Amino acid sequence: MTEEVKMSFFKEVELKIESNNAKHRTNEITNKELIVRRGEPFTVFLKLTESFHADRHPLTVVALTGVQPCEERGTISYFGIPDNVQRSTSAKAVWKIKLKKESYPKKGILHLAITPAADTPIGEFILTIKYKDEETLLAIATVLFNPWCADDSVFLPLEEERQEYVMNEQGIIYRGSAMYHFPLSWDFGQFEDDMVRICMKILDRSVKHIEDPAADRGDRCDPIYVSRVVSAMINSTDDSGVLEGSWGSSFEGGFSPSHWNGSHAILKGWFNRDCHPVKYGQCWVFAGVMCSVMRLLGIPCRVVTNFESAHDTNKNLIIDTYHADYGVAEKDSPDSVWNFHVWVEGWMKRPDLAENGKYDGWQVVDPTPQEASNGLYCCGPASVKAIRNGFVDLKYDAPFVYAEVNADCIDWLVKADGSKKQIFSDTKRVGAALVTKCVGSNKKKYITKKYKFKEGSKKERAAFKYAVLELEEGDEVEEDSEDDDTSGGTDEETPDVIIPPSPLTMRFEEVAKPKNGEDVNLRLVLHSESSFARPLSIAISVQVMRHNGTPAVNLQKDVKEETLQPGKDLTIPILIPFLAYHKPMLEGESMKVSAMVTDLKEPGNVYLAEDDIVLIEPPIIIQVDSSEVKFHKNVKVAVIFKNPANEILTDCKLTLSGSGLLRDETITKLPDLPPKCQFRIGVHFIPYRKGKKTLLVDLDCKTFRDIKGTCTVNVTD
Repeated sequence: MTEEVKMSFFKEVELKIESNNAKHRTNEITNKELIVRRGEPFTVFLKLTESFHADRHPLTVVALTGVQPCEERGTISYFGIPDNVQRSTSAKAVWKIKLKKESYPKKGILHLAITPAADTPIGEFILTIKYKDEETLLAIATVLFNPWCADDSVFLPLEEERQEYVMNEQGIIYRGSAMYHFPLSWDFGQFEDDMVRICMKILDRSVKHIEDPAADRGDRCDPIYVSRVVSAMINSTDDSGVLEGSWGSSFEGGFSPSHWNGSHAILKGWFNRDCHPVKYGQCWVFAGVMCSVMRLLGIPCRVVTNFESAHDTNKNLIIDTYHADYGVAEKDSPDSVWNFHVWVEGWMKRPDLAENGKYDGWQVVDPTPQEASNGLYCCGPASVKAIRNGFVDLKYDAPFVYAEVNADCIDWLVKADGSKKQIFSDTKRVGAALVTKCVGSNKKKYITKKYKFKEGSKKERAAFKYAVLELEEGDEVEEDSEDDDTSGGTDEETPDVIIPPSPLTMRFEEVAKPKNGEDVNLRLVLHSESSFARPLSIAISVQVMRHNGTPAVNLQKDVKEETLQPGKDLTIPILIPFLAYHKPMLEGESMKVSAMVTDLKEPGNVYLAEDDIVLIEPPIIIQVDSSEVKFHKNVKVAVIFKNPANEILTDCKLTLSGSGLLRDETITKLPDLPPKCQFRIGVHFIPYRKGKKTLLVDLDCKTFRDIKGTCTVNVTD
């Protein structure tokens, strides 16, 4: 008796990876694995060993992801040709399939167009196909969000914005102060090697997934949920997140946050070290890394900087700052105002806030670990439209974000007996300017009007009152139609600087632009229109400040008495020598110069003026050896840097990176550099992807911390 050999009905399966990935705009990621976007069909070629007659023997396909998949969560879907598959009445995210015109059923040649539902959970799906009584693997496909699909909740209508907020690997993050915005080139690198695996691992290591893997997989259909999970996972405060934050002066065991030029080295480091956090990050690093993950997953996003950003710990929308009277220790405040703070905006619908779409669009999502939200260090998504109107009763974390852009500030003088006197109040300081990169260019775009009405206007004050009182929507605030997001988008706008009426006015002036490596020269100018002379006590202090608003080092303090003549300017010169500031500035981002002036005839009259000094770093020049940069051909580049200081630069290191140009960061130790001498360092790389790419350079030493340089090249065949 011979054993019957069963013949397979499936002769050939071809995934058409290259053409599918190109159609789904994922070929920049890879052409080795099938990566598709939901709501859009992809093609699979199937050849049977016999003719296909759908009416006699249908094809049935199953797509599933995760553990305990179920139709109600959308983690398993049954579909087929013909589509007479029995499925649950509560099934979500049902996939579709149809035969394409080029199929030839009589010869068993089938071109299958398979469409993941527009609300399919993102992640890796296994597809199996059954014909007669035989079942085989059809495909393994990673499904991403689809901003090109009108039915997807991340749909972004304009193609130029999709190219910028999903496809662009190079960006700019702004740092500095309210008056000086310095651009930092950032390499998002969302299409670099292993980014799909890295981003999926981030989702799988989240607290939500560990607590309930089945529910988490189903909830990944929602960009609101996914962005909140990513926000928590970028920082490592309460989970196995990507980055460990540090706002101190020691970065032992890692790199200073200012070292980083892009996201991929950080994400790859986390992934390769068994998900141990990379050291170290601060707000712009957290935001840059999160933007990379969001863009890879298909959620349009951009990085936003808020200059003069409040951190309101007691949720009263008031930032209290205390200043010491002579010999009196300042009182610590749990609140602070950061020179700048950086977060991410993600584009998505918000059906959880309103059915009419009034809160759809940009949402603040902040991965920097500042305050816990529902037990985890994450923030958002908070609707920018809701923030503008002061609707702090809407999830997620709207009160915290509102305070960041629109809290009021009060300055207090602490007297010798411990009592305090209000010496200054400012309703306009916080949220002085919110900026992001323009679409399609490296220009700066002001988006302050998106977050709040004009400072001091009735609508802005009404929104503030609403936020304070937490009234129900509509009782106190008249909504305003939002300005077109493309208007007023460049450097012509400048933040308002408003000084309240006072019998004495003060202002700081720069004698010359403050450059790192040189002495800083300022002057304080006082003026009074009084009819009599004013004897004054003038206390001037200089502190090195971290960007989160905390002082790092007290540099100098000087108290002098001068007489201000009526109707005339009194000028006080201020000198901050390079030798005094250069080492302390390694621990900070800026210098705060404060002048507290007391009227000696009327000691109750105290006046305050402050100025934030951000140093201009010495330049790095990058010269490309050839006018043409060729794909897979060696490129020579010269990096040139001149030492502007009157001291030897020691412990010099040069770091190069750039997606499409270098697969890994390269760090080179350099010899000491004498005063006024220059480096000219030759470097080589072989581009491995075509198109416009950016080479990023970081020079670090004991005197200058992480000086940046960039060069954009066009890689051609």
